[in-house]
Amino acid sequence: MLTVKNLLRIVRRDFYNSYDRGPFQFCLQRNFEAKLGKSIRITQTLCSTRRFYFQFEKYTSTMSRQGHPVQEGVLMGIGNSLLDITVVTDEKFLKRFGLKPNDAIIASDKHKEMYHVMLDEFKPSFLPGGATQNSIRVAQWILGRPNATTFFGCVGNDKFAQILRTTAENVGVNVRYQVVEGFNTGRCGAVITGEDRSLVTELGAAGKFTVSFLDIPENWELVKHARFYYIGGFFLPVSMASVKKLVEHAAESNKTVIMNLHATFLCQYFADKDLDLMRYVDVLFGNGDEAKTFSDLMGFNTSDVKEMAAKTVCLPKYNNQRERIVVFTQGRDPTIVACGGKVTEYPVKAIPREEIKDTNGCGDAFVGGFLSQLAQGKSLDECIRCGSYASRVVIKYFGCNYPAEPDFQ
Repeated sequence: MLTVKNLLRIVRRDFYNSYDRGPFQFCLQRNFEAKLGKSIRITQTLCSTRRFYFQFEKYTSTMSRQGHPVQEGVLMGIGNSLLDITVVTDEKFLKRFGLKPNDAIIASDKHKEMYHVMLDEFKPSFLPGGATQNSIRVAQWILGRPNATTFFGCVGNDKFAQILRTTAENVGVNVRYQVVEGFNTGRCGAVITGEDRSLVTELGAAGKFTVSFLDIPENWELVKHARFYYIGGFFLPVSMASVKKLVEHAAESNKTVIMNLHATFLCQYFADKDLDLMRYVDVLFGNGDEAKTFSDLMGFNTSDVKEMAAKTVCLPKYNNQRERIVVFTQGRDPTIVACGGKVTEYPVKAIPREEIKDTNGCGDAFVGGFLSQLAQGKSLDECIRCGSYASRVVIKYFGCNYPAEPDFQ
């Protein structure tokens, strides 16, 4: 018979087996509440973490929210862990600091003043960020099964790192941060002008990730366990050795590599014949500006986004057991998808302007929604539909945020 006493024994056993965090104590201020029957739920307060409450409530589930089996650790992401500092302003601000709408750059010395202005002259919002981490959080939010996703990144030993960790763990992501001393957790200035966003990133600790962290046995076990690897373009200048290690493992193991152009200045890495990254890419994401830059670098000689996608999907590929998918988003304009010799336009459902809070994070959310379905073996149409759903949700929040529960059906 399942009693409260036995239930608590399960709690303690699962906590010690799953998390090497040492002894823990339940706070005495709040009593346990148990409901025994077909559904079992315990409410508690822990002294040190909120993660365990989430894990226990859902740890028995091996299904996605949509009722499909989901393997633990099926989707792995690696990228930059950043704190987003977001302000809403106008084009004068962009001109003042040499920024462009819908662009993303690495901060230089002239942008140090920009961060001070954002903090002193505005009321910025501070939100968890990092494009790849955002996408993994959204995928996890939709999948629902705890630890369905894993994220690798690098942070400083500071309070901002704890904010990032807690936010990701609360939704169920298995967070694996390399922590470095002497560097602050990275930050990203997100400048919102109307429906456009401009991102200025100061990598800080995020730029210190090393391949040796992947080589730690328990970390490499997580890598081997995953079947889908999402690698953001922003991570390429940080640790190409890590990227190469992952894509080569994927090619040898017939696993899926998903990459994102992420910014026009990063397209050079994808076009570099010596790096030869595109041969490993099974799924490629980008926006219209990035698609054009990549197309120009590759010598495609076209201004038609559909033709860009068609030519990109036909580039040489190491793993021919699956066809490449290319997805180019264009804001309000149709999303262009190329696969199997076919190019398809997916119209974007309009959102009333008064409901739009922040476009920063929409692209990340789209990818996260897409990946949540890809990891379940869903059709390409379903992947696009869920990506569009996620972006429509996130655009109504500041930063890459969302309600407690998704309602994607």
